[in-house]
Amino acid sequence: MKANKALRILATVLCLTLVLSACGSAPASSAAPEGESGSGGEAALDLNSLTLDQIIEGAKTEGKLESVGMPGSWANWQETWDGIEAEYGIEHNDTDMSSAEELNMFETEKNSPTKDIGDVGHAFGPKAVEMGVVQSYKTSYWDSVPDWAKDPDGLWMMAYTGVTSFITNTDLVENPPKSWEDVKNGDYKLTIGDVVTGATGQGVVLATAYAFGGGMDNLDPAFEFWTEMAEAGRIDPGDILLQRIQAGEVEVGVTWSFNVFGYRDQTPNYTFDVCVPSDGAIMSGYASVINKYAPHPHAAALAREYIFSDKGQANLAKAGAIPTRTDVVIPEDIQAATFTPDQYANAIPITDPAAYDAIRETIAQRWQEEIIPLMS
Repeated sequence: MKANKALRILATVLCLTLVLSACGSAPASSAAPEGESGSGGEAALDLNSLTLDQIIEGAKTEGKLESVGMPGSWANWQETWDGIEAEYGIEHNDTDMSSAEELNMFETEKNSPTKDIGDVGHAFGPKAVEMGVVQSYKTSYWDSVPDWAKDPDGLWMMAYTGVTSFITNTDLVENPPKSWEDVKNGDYKLTIGDVVTGATGQGVVLATAYAFGGGMDNLDPAFEFWTEMAEAGRIDPGDILLQRIQAGEVEVGVTWSFNVFGYRDQTPNYTFDVCVPSDGAIMSGYASVINKYAPHPHAAALAREYIFSDKGQANLAKAGAIPTRTDVVIPEDIQAATFTPDQYANAIPITDPAAYDAIRETIAQRWQEEIIPLMS
């Protein structure tokens, strides 16, 4: 009897052990099942604890990468996505949206996540940390990225910056502007995109503050200029998009340098002049953020790794971006085809994301109150 009871107890213990083992978490080095990483409100694994080989293996197993705010036409992302697919066999899809929308999606979808990685304006990096919606991955190139371009814990990393730039359709505008003073004296419409919610448009407004004697501490000169533009009916209410440029709907557009060359090169039916305004430009960048609840965390980490690699940095430079890695050498033919450092030497660098975030909020509010009523 004692022997039979002992056997029954042993059998019970073994069964419980097997059940508990089956319910336990997968080892950190294995790929998380699709759709389960981060479900329940917390990240499934520590990406920094994995070797690059483990990340590559996990990414190949996941086989998918879902990005937000990283369309192919922005900063030459398409060449990066194509490179990742060719080298690792990972399918990619992007859903374009603003920086704020990206972070809100990470938060609202945390119990059923669909997105892996995003690209947000510099000021939104710290905001993502505050919201607790991102996870860390420092990449193999961590030490060659300046401190101002990364979160100390690797929760966001800026791979590139851009500078305020004009793109002028010279088939529509006879004298392309080279400065904001030229714009002021012109008669064409200006396309800068959404200023109330768009970081790009807000950056353009700040650039005009510097152009007319103001700055972060004085936006009045900018709003005097934009009031004059609005009253003259010279502000295009539409967004600055590749499709609109290709359709000839944009006379003079203002956006980041990492967009203008792609827009120009993908629009063979028109001719364009591109330049950095000589009297007012800012330099700011975008940071990669990995969704804390990413369904494909290994693929997200691999994407960030690729973005900071020599190939990834060169892809960004092709679009007119300024890579942040201090040790990367951009091929001469790529550098020669975009803006050279002397052309943006007078641009004002934005290195304080908190101050920039605060001034953008002010710009958005004043634009809504002072400029939009004049446009309508």
